[in-house]
Amino acid sequence: INTDSLKPDYLATVDVDPKSSTYCQVIHRLPMPNLRDELHHSGWNACSSCFGDASKKRNRLILPSLISSRVYVVDVGTDPRAPRMHKMVEPVDLYYKCGLANPHTTHCLGSGQIMISCMGDPSGNGKGGFVLLDGETFEVIGNWEHQGEAAPFGYDFWYQPRHNVMISTEWGAPKALLNGFNPVHVQEGHYGKSLHVWDWTTHKKLQTVDLGEDGAIPLEIRFLHDPDATEGYVGCALRGTVFRFYKTPKGDWAAEKVIRVPSKKVEGWTLSEMPSLITDILISLDDRYLYFSNWLHGDIRQYDITDRRKPRLVGQVFLGGSILCDGPVRVLEDPENQPQPKPCIIQGKRIHGAPQMLQLSLDGRRLYVTTSLYSGWDKQFYPDMIREGSVMMQIDVDTVNGGLTLNENFLVDFGKEPEGPALAHELRYPGGDCTSDIWI
Repeated sequence: INTDSLKPDYLATVDVDPKSSTYCQVIHRLPMPNLRDELHHSGWNACSSCFGDASKKRNRLILPSLISSRVYVVDVGTDPRAPRMHKMVEPVDLYYKCGLANPHTTHCLGSGQIMISCMGDPSGNGKGGFVLLDGETFEVIGNWEHQGEAAPFGYDFWYQPRHNVMISTEWGAPKALLNGFNPVHVQEGHYGKSLHVWDWTTHKKLQTVDLGEDGAIPLEIRFLHDPDATEGYVGCALRGTVFRFYKTPKGDWAAEKVIRVPSKKVEGWTLSEMPSLITDILISLDDRYLYFSNWLHGDIRQYDITDRRKPRLVGQVFLGGSILCDGPVRVLEDPENQPQPKPCIIQGKRIHGAPQMLQLSLDGRRLYVTTSLYSGWDKQFYPDMIREGSVMMQIDVDTVNGGLTLNENFLVDFGKEPEGPALAHELRYPGGDCTSDIWI
């Protein structure tokens, strides 16, 4: 995201090969043809759900715009080091054909179609529906869900074909969260706290699982990668919790809280208690480790989930955040009794903001992280990041015993971009990654 609203957002290609002469550099930038898009998440035109179909190639990256509601289709196959624009889906196609807006998560389907979750209607109210795109022409086909069955709010989703199920999550009403977070809006019902269970074959909504106050603002959802698995995890931002969801013996779905990062009592901050604000989670490809970022506290955590109901903390690293020892906030009471962390400085660059989006290499050894959540919230919680730009960092992972270590040789500083400071969000590997591939 460009911090200057008069300049377009862009897709950056970063060289992560340590043997390359352009290591840690942005080697290409593809600017969008419009302003104020708010590029957010992305997904592929094909993934493991299309395995066995020789006609499908992972050569198009789908880039939905969270605020403008445009969807860009980028050609990353012709020249992977210099992506080019392939097609643009205009907002009116989502508005008129689907009654939806604010597209978020993209998944490719085994049918060759592309499915995108949406967060609102064209007026900015909450509406959790799904847009289907043709996988060849990228034209809008229509809604995936049945008329009148959209959820109250939308955000992320994941499907598990062998169990004929899809589960979606809830952020909030786009017009409520547009310019920042107001706790009053939670009390007024503008943010979600439920999971929605859908029949994958008939597209009917089967069940709503209310997570309660401890499950407020459930964001990223991940089934285990094992296609036979009937369980997974969802990170809930507001109370710093992770819920395990699972299929019950009688065939419906339920959820239980398995991790809680306690809020800290503070002074010198907006509120008297600071939640951790879990914003992104992912599961390693071998289903052994769960990772998540605490965007306000400023740390990334790694849990061993061999015992699915009792995750065990095995790694933690602080990379900025709102409770730094030299900052204006003082921690008065911390149930975890952790000292206030020192600022994170890499190659002389002080990291503003905090770890947010995560992406793990397929071998589980390299965890990449960026620091921007969403520009409206970045401005509210980390104004220094708006001025100084966000960064991309690398965490080295101990995959045997658990453990996280900052790689101080790696830094991509988006504060030094040619068009001014930028806010880096989601990352994707050209060959596939731990948050896009679904096996059938």
